[in-house]
Amino acid sequence: MKPGRLAAIDVGTNTIRCIVAEASGAGDFRVLDDERAMVRLGEGLSATGNLSAAAFDRAREVLLRMRKIVEGFGVAGVEAVATSAVRNADNGQDFVDAMERDTGVRIRVIAGEEEAELAALSARHHFEVAHTRYALLDIGGGSVEIVKAAGEHIEEIYSLDLGAVFLTERFLPQDPIPRKDLVKLRDHVRKRLRRALPEGDFFPQLLIGSGGTVTSIGSMVMALRNERYDSVHGYEVLRSEVVHLLAMLQHKTIKERRVVPGLSGERADIIVAGVAVVDLVMGHLGANVLTVNERGIREGLILTALRKHGLLQEAPESRDWRTAAESFARSCHVDLGHATHVRDLSLLLFDAVADTYELGDRARDLLEAAALLHDIGYFIGYASHHKHAYHLVRHADLVGFSPREKEIVANVARYHRKALPKKKHEGFGQLAGPDQALVRRLGGLLRLADGLDRRRTGQVQSLRCRLQHAVFHVDLEGQGELSVELYGGREKGDLFERAFRRRLVIEAPPLTP
Repeated sequence: MKPGRLAAIDVGTNTIRCIVAEASGAGDFRVLDDERAMVRLGEGLSATGNLSAAAFDRAREVLLRMRKIVEGFGVAGVEAVATSAVRNADNGQDFVDAMERDTGVRIRVIAGEEEAELAALSARHHFEVAHTRYALLDIGGGSVEIVKAAGEHIEEIYSLDLGAVFLTERFLPQDPIPRKDLVKLRDHVRKRLRRALPEGDFFPQLLIGSGGTVTSIGSMVMALRNERYDSVHGYEVLRSEVVHLLAMLQHKTIKERRVVPGLSGERADIIVAGVAVVDLVMGHLGANVLTVNERGIREGLILTALRKHGLLQEAPESRDWRTAAESFARSCHVDLGHATHVRDLSLLLFDAVADTYELGDRARDLLEAAALLHDIGYFIGYASHHKHAYHLVRHADLVGFSPREKEIVANVARYHRKALPKKKHEGFGQLAGPDQALVRRLGGLLRLADGLDRRRTGQVQSLRCRLQHAVFHVDLEGQGELSVELYGGREKGDLFERAFRRRLVIEAPPLTP
């Protein structure tokens, strides 16, 4: 066994891929082996709801071979995940159990969101995205993952059942493809995209694509340009070229597509659906250029595994949640003076109500994190920065917080301005009742504290708070004239009053002559 070597296996709807890597001394890794096999695990899934016995057999044979390969390299560990097909199949768990029993490969079924995060991790490893608003498209056999991100931070993830195998079986069963069938497919994809991704609110500076369809597009365009490179990794394709590819491929039979330069014969039957999806996503996002990432999910797995085994250098601050939150805020160019002052005011308010409302120390931590991060949405844009803050926080790697706690922090940050929490709101409506109540209360405290630093100058230096009957009194202490802060607190005390069911009375000392 060689401790610096790890393997990652991606059990996809169409293909199973295995990568073996070795950690380098520079906090990076080098690929030792990259094996792939098309097994069509999801074949017939849309019709039956189950993975077929033949698919079981094909996967078993491939996984046995891959296990022997990785054993030959003496890897210290194997990370294996399954995506859309196994995730959606009624007998998905039976498949996982059978593969572990028959091949010794233990497979973990991951959600579409984690699938997208792994692909995004791979993309960030290879492409310069600092200070860039970009999108990631990962298209597999069963699903498509689309990530909206800025720099190192994920803003939103969408996982849609628009994979090449799934769409081909549902809409394009005939050969050659009738025009009306392709029209139905495109209409379906457009509707799903419009329903999931609002148009006009996201214009990426960069679109990075991964998955077999994307690498095939890169190879075909390279052939059409009469260019020859060792790899399509990092290759750029224009949307006009994707449109022309689709027009050419849709009129060919499967037999004719098998000999198209740059296209693997194994992918000839599903390529039209895949290219159609890429074309429509590019159009929906307004992206004119697609940059190919030849790696994808399995490399994201390797990176994750190397970190887990301590083989990749980690920033020291990631060990402490408070320091990590401040580091995250700095990476989003937050005004830390304002953020820390709002945090301090929030905690003064919290301490005044904590005992009466049985708010424990962990709630205090959640409020502190939300206060430090409430303005990170400025990194995306001002107008909806509270909403951007929600998405950035919930997809951040906030060490020390569980997924539930991270969702609470994201919601508290989101409600520091604009609309009050409503059950119809994304995120908030999915929380359990007690967590919704906690978000309202912590959000009310943060919102009030933010109003008390309306000028962002730290004029309010301290607070004297007292609960009296149905009233919460807040006396401002500070230097100079505090009318703006008084106004800000009164304007943004609405959520506090609703959440705590107390009237808020804020007063400032009169100016002395």
